[in-house]
Amino acid sequence: MTTCALAITVNGHPVSADVAPQTLLVDFVRDHLKLTGTHQGCDTAQCGACTVLVGGQAIKSCNRLALQCAGQSVTTIEGLAPSDTELHVMQEMFRKHHGLQCGFCTPGFVMRAVAMVGEDVPAQPAAVRRALAGNLCRCTGYEGIVLAIVEGLAILRGTPSTPAVGARA
Repeated sequence: MTTCALAITVNGHPVSADVAPQTLLVDFVRDHLKLTGTHQGCDTAQCGACTVLVGGQAIKSCNRLALQCAGQSVTTIEGLAPSDTELHVMQEMFRKHHGLQCGFCTPGFVMRAVAMVGEDVPAQPAAVRRALAGNLCRCTGYEGIVLAIVEGLAILRGTPSTPAVGARA
């Protein structure tokens, strides 16, 4: 079997490995690096459970070859929290607003939400809902997810948010 050398930075750590040319990024982070917070859902880039950040942009790792990310910086859900004892702001907002139920899709939603900061998505429910197209949840009904992201965006930017109608305190 032919392999290719891959040099990549994952969660701030340089990684080198020999990988098969057809190795998907999701398989590389899960199987080779044992970072299993990135989930495989649909394998067709429809659900967003596999979302990671590459160079700060949200991508679906189930349809990106690991070799396409050579020389780039990849952040998975495991790389977000500032320490082992505290959560990233967006993770904390998902906890606060009950933006998860079974948790399978949550890492993908959190990673998508973090990317929204750099995309200048307004901290408004309608804008967040539009930006979430491509991330699916079968359990929560999205209300807690949207509230979590709206508040998280506002906190990370230091700006006020526009609450949803009927928002929980």
